[in-house]
Amino acid sequence: MAGEDTSTGGLAGRYALALFELADQAQALDKVADDLKGVDALLSESEDLQRLVRSPLYGREQQAKAMDAVLAKAGVTDLTRRFIMVVAQNRRLHALPNMIRAFLAELARRRGEVRAEVTAAVPLSETQEKALLDSLSKSVGGKIQLVLKTDPSLLGGLVVKVGSRMIDTSLRTKLQRLQFAMKGVG
Repeated sequence: MAGEDTSTGGLAGRYALALFELADQAQALDKVADDLKGVDALLSESEDLQRLVRSPLYGREQQAKAMDAVLAKAGVTDLTRRFIMVVAQNRRLHALPNMIRAFLAELARRRGEVRAEVTAAVPLSETQEKALLDSLSKSVGGKIQLVLKTDPSLLGGLVVKVGSRMIDTSLRTKLQRLQFAMKGVG
């Protein structure tokens, strides 16, 4: 769907680039990025908030008022608050998560960072995180932005996504392959 495109040509990308330019002029890129990460976390944690931004049943004023209250409670900067209020007034809150991803992707791109999503069965220790970061830096080259997630269904091992590449060393996948291979034997 064109409205959910996170590239610079899509709706989310255009809004993200506009915010990026404003934040860059205000020398507030890091603060705005932190604000957006916090808002994204709130969106992913709250089903009520997800319903608010996605449902066409809520009017422009209802969405703006509710988002303003959420943002005040979250303590975001004025620039972030004003941006999200414009998004709400334009009835584009449904695309806010994509706008956030596009902003963070543009920030990482301009800083020469590569995003690596790592899913583990259990939370990684600091030593494991550092070793993983060092290993990824050597293989990919450049700065790595590590995004860690946990998924107990993996049973063990890791699933690493860097760009379009994915490396799956999870026990779940290994057991599935073994099960598939054993079906072929009998």
